Amino acid sequence: MKLFAALALVTPVACDAWMPRAHARPVYKYRAAAVEVSGGGGDAGPRPGPAGVYDAAVALGAGKAATPIAKLIPLSFLSGAHIALGAMLAVSVGGSVPGIKAANPGVQRLLLGVMGLPMGLLMVLGAGGELVTGNMAVCTAAYAAGKATLSNLLRNLGVVYLGNLAGSLFVAYMGAMAKTGISASAMGVASAKVAAPFGVAFARGVLCNWLVCMAVWMATSQKELVSKAAAVLFPISGFVAMGLEHSVAN
Repeated sequence: MKLFAALALVTPVACDAWMPRAHARPVYKYRAAAVEVSGGGGDAGPRPGPAGVYDAAVALGAGKAATPIAKLIPLSFLSGAHIALGAMLAVSVGGSVPGIKAANPGVQRLLLGVMGLPMGLLMVLGAGGELVTGNMAVCTAAYAAGKATLSNLLRNLGVVYLGNLAGSLFVAYMGAMAKTGISASAMGVASAKVAAPFGVAFARGVLCNWLVCMAVWMATSQKELVSKAAAVLFPISGFVAMGLEHSVAN
């Protein structure tokens, strides 16, 4: 969790330029376990460009922060499972080509990145799940904009982190039982990850979640699934290809 705390705090600062200034700290308006975000596009509709993306991210984060624990638990469990399924696909394809890795490591990294985790995150976003690494961006932005309380922010991140962990462990267990033939590759990847010094793991975690948050941030304002897929593909495949560290996938 600590690996991503720094980036979670930086995200609202980076997007502060898009925050509406015409009003003071806004009043919370709870409606069906979500929060109506005022002061964005107003009656004229959503603001265009990056400012509109910011408004959509704040609205999404406010709704997530207000979601009851009873809904967060199953949604976070499923999202952890979906990310784990993406990791299984990555190891099944890009992690199972030792000949290509030896002859052309760049191609092997490309396969590892494209085939796997983009599928996992797209399932999370397309199905309306709860993933802690993306919530660190949108929920923190909602808090910074005055659309979520600190207690709701911390509750969401804590519950979703544990739910993601449980879902990913469940898929890891089921994957081992299924005997798909990737256990050796998965253990090799895991052994290399846990052997990294703390400073290396920390830097990789921050850089990874920078890209994950950008993927979620860009996908937030897109309504079509194909547009969400395009927003997800490059940042997610990029962080995998660069060898960065994602806590839920790990």
